[in-house]
Amino acid sequence: MIGEILLIILAFGLLLSGAVGVLLPLLPGVPIAWLGMLVFGYATGFAEVTWKILLVFLGLTALTFLIDIAAPLIGAKKYHVSRSGMIGSAIGLLFGIFIGPAGIVIGPFLGALAGELWSGKELEQAAQSAKGAVIGFLAGSAIKLAVILVMLGWLISALL
Repeated sequence: MIGEILLIILAFGLLLSGAVGVLLPLLPGVPIAWLGMLVFGYATGFAEVTWKILLVFLGLTALTFLIDIAAPLIGAKKYHVSRSGMIGSAIGLLFGIFIGPAGIVIGPFLGALAGELWSGKELEQAAQSAKGAVIGFLAGSAIKLAVILVMLGWLISALL
């Protein structure tokens, strides 16, 4: 009984860590959250979280990897972000993490802006491209967070 409770607490801890991982790109957020579902399933004898459900969420987890790649590229293409802008956005994100939550948006924007200016774009066009890079990143993050929230909702409903 105590072991089961500890595993359920661990499962929710993994889901919450996964949500943090959406904001900190160094952590694989959705896979960590899925691991929480697996632990919960094990703790409850796969009664509420069955293997079928785990496989569905594993598929969604795999889909988030594709979204992680596609969303920034779609945003970049729509706003004509150069390769330098994409690299600058990634570097800005790494530095932005250390600033705090606002840095996760400001860092990629400033990095993409610097990259676009480096590649020879005018300030106004560079700012539009930087906006596109940030929109793509935020869209991908929102989708990953939505998947984690569905997982969390599933586990909460399983407890009730």
